[in-house]
Amino acid sequence: MPDTALSDSRAAAVRQRPGLIGGRIPLARLRDLALVPAILIIAIVGQIVSPVFLQPDNLLNVLQTMSEIALLVLAETMILVVKKMDLSLESTMGLAPGVAAWLVVPVGTGHGLGLLPGGWAIPVTLVVGALIGVVNAVLIIRFGLNGFIVTLGMLIVLRGTLTGISGGQTFFRLPASMLYLGTTEWLGVPASIWICLILFAVAIVVLGWTGFGRSLYAIGGNVDAARAAGIRTDRVLWAVIVAGSVLAALSGLLLSGRLASVASAQGNGYIFTVFAAAVIGGISLNGGKGTMFGAFTGILLLFMIQNVLTLAGIPAQWIGALNGLIILAALIVSRITGGKAQD
Repeated sequence: MPDTALSDSRAAAVRQRPGLIGGRIPLARLRDLALVPAILIIAIVGQIVSPVFLQPDNLLNVLQTMSEIALLVLAETMILVVKKMDLSLESTMGLAPGVAAWLVVPVGTGHGLGLLPGGWAIPVTLVVGALIGVVNAVLIIRFGLNGFIVTLGMLIVLRGTLTGISGGQTFFRLPASMLYLGTTEWLGVPASIWICLILFAVAIVVLGWTGFGRSLYAIGGNVDAARAAGIRTDRVLWAVIVAGSVLAALSGLLLSGRLASVASAQGNGYIFTVFAAAVIGGISLNGGKGTMFGAFTGILLLFMIQNVLTLAGIPAQWIGALNGLIILAALIVSRITGGKAQD
């Protein structure tokens, strides 16, 4: 009897995997492709608004600025799939490179301490991101605290810490190691774009076509059933939360490299765009649903809309309001296509 229950649980976990390549695509999963026509329409509208829109330089600029927040979307999507939430990603994006800059920027030239050589900047950034993820995981998994409250508290703590170590000022004169990923080009395309596309491609494969990916959907769908199926749920959750924070740290590194500085407010407010992209990309806040492809199209659509609005001369202040309207529209579409809103 237990073997039968185990088999049923594993079968349920497999059914959680959304198909995008090969086989029959479930009707509910067509929502993950729904933004593709919208992206094409925005491209046409953008070209009508300004002939600059489809120029290679403009498209590369859109993709480069998008790539930094896109990594936050990738991280948040993994976390949402397992029915968790991390609001602190935006602060991790600022604090991780901020700590690195604080330690490697020479004294008196860019508000740093000059304690470490510049080559340590990238390792320090990623380690700080991992440590933040570990703290979040301990509080959420080990102590069973509410993820929303924990990460909200961490958001405030990390933001205050960055303000404290920077004195409210901006770190500048960053070492070449911190500038490299945000400024260099590979094959004529900014490195940050390559990094974003490669990581999303890997995530699409992992979530859609591996046992680890199926585990994420199984945990998000029903954690007890996933545990009964032999999935080490706590270990998977640890991996997802820590990986999310490391991705946020990498995102901050890309942004700092492009801007050649780390501001005391770096990342503030980004989490709203991240959730907007995830929701309109078909990611369920109830866990267990959505794809990385959908999340990618969500953030791409948002940045294309922002670029069109900018080229049309519309004030940037209206972009935030538009993101909110898009989220509400996505929830309505979710109700119609899925029969249930994504609460």
